[in-house]
Amino acid sequence: MTSDHPLPVDALPPLTRETLWGILEDAIADETVNQLLWAGLGYRWDGAIGQWDLGSVAADWREAYPEPPDFIDSRPATVKLTRAIPPEHKQLLKTDLGFKGYAIGELVPRKTRRATAVSWLLAHMRDRGIPL
Repeated sequence: MTSDHPLPVDALPPLTRETLWGILEDAIADETVNQLLWAGLGYRWDGAIGQWDLGSVAADWREAYPEPPDFIDSRPATVKLTRAIPPEHKQLLKTDLGFKGYAIGELVPRKTRRATAVSWLLAHMRDRGIPL
């Protein structure tokens, strides 16, 4: 999925506790969740030429996804995102956010992919020294 008009990185919601909980609680649109992930992965929309600038995207992501994927709709992209979370950061949802998981009736792919998105964003923040 690529948005025709992705938000500029500075127009996205800040990576805060409130934003992350908003993702988990389905209060933030799927497109915005995707754009937060794309920004973290280095994808930048170049409106002047009408295409994605991949200069800051890691080679493995650039090769697998020359256009940023829809993480909420794509299991393979979410699996790759999960594998990109360093082992030492796998529990940040619990330790940093206190997230106890979804109830059994809530365990649907869309929600679990949102939890993966938050987990990756937490790892991204930790790796870059962005405070929660």
